[in-house]
Amino acid sequence: MFDGKTILITGGTGSLGQALTKKLLDLNAKTIRIFSRNESKQIEMESDFADKRLRFFVGDVRDSERLFYALEDVDVVFHAAALKDVPKIEYNPFESIKTNVIGSQNVIDNSLRQDVEKVVCVGTDKAVSPLNTYGATKLLMEKLFVSANNYINPEKHRTKFVAVRYGNVLGSSSSVIPKFIDLIKKNKPVTITDPKMTRFTITMDEALEFILNATATSKGSEIFIPKLKSYEISILIEALTELLGETKQEIIGIRPGEKLHETLINHDEIRYTWKINDMYMLTNPHYKLFSGSNFSENYDGISKAENMNSYSSDIAEKITKEELKEKIKNLDLIDKI
Repeated sequence: MFDGKTILITGGTGSLGQALTKKLLDLNAKTIRIFSRNESKQIEMESDFADKRLRFFVGDVRDSERLFYALEDVDVVFHAAALKDVPKIEYNPFESIKTNVIGSQNVIDNSLRQDVEKVVCVGTDKAVSPLNTYGATKLLMEKLFVSANNYINPEKHRTKFVAVRYGNVLGSSSSVIPKFIDLIKKNKPVTITDPKMTRFTITMDEALEFILNATATSKGSEIFIPKLKSYEISILIEALTELLGETKQEIIGIRPGEKLHETLINHDEIRYTWKINDMYMLTNPHYKLFSGSNFSENYDGISKAENMNSYSSDIAEKITKEELKEKIKNLDLIDKI
């Protein structure tokens, strides 16, 4: 569905944006517009990719008028721009609302005005039963996207809004593994919040496959969640010790706003959850597509998610230590840091 299409990625200079750009270029996209406010990262990305199909737009999702012009003749939007650092957002909540909530509304409004075909927002597990401001703003982003379809006249607009939801990408710049590797190499103690803490594991390649699968499957107003294994922080420490040698450890306790376990689907959402194409699909009961008893006929291979109370990292299937070690080695982080 991306062959010959014009695509815009908000926050396109981030780790996800750059990986998604590479994948979409391989899928023969006609043009990819990188929309971000980081001028220096755009210059660096333009040099690294050196591809004539890329266009770089300096702008902020807070600026509605700038988005309107950037979205002209765009077919697909991936909305990845966000303020994400939990402690920083706790200290600066107003700024996160401007970017994560109002910025998302601006993406929705101007995608409708420009009659974009499909708009996909990138969510997070922290939006599920949120404990911090970041999670609350991303929950609102999800709600805005899945509800936006209610306002569309299909005779006037082809636009469909969709959300994807997953946890931290294994080995991404803001994740725990690069931080731990760096501390171990500097012979500094690894700071552990709680040895019993669990997290879902997803690599960048897996995240890209999931996002593109969800985009192709979606018909509008769904939230898609990948099927993932999880790991315990203590197992991660054991894996890194076997890869890098003995490590010092310091338990610092859970930070404000941080959860002991990740949840991707909470107890109340399970009743609206289905399985499709090796993903979970959360339906919006207020959208007309899902209000009829036969809506499942619109999706191939769909089945109800049964025998689940919730989908969280403490009860999900665990990845083995050897599997985790192999994933870490494949990240090529050990030699780079």
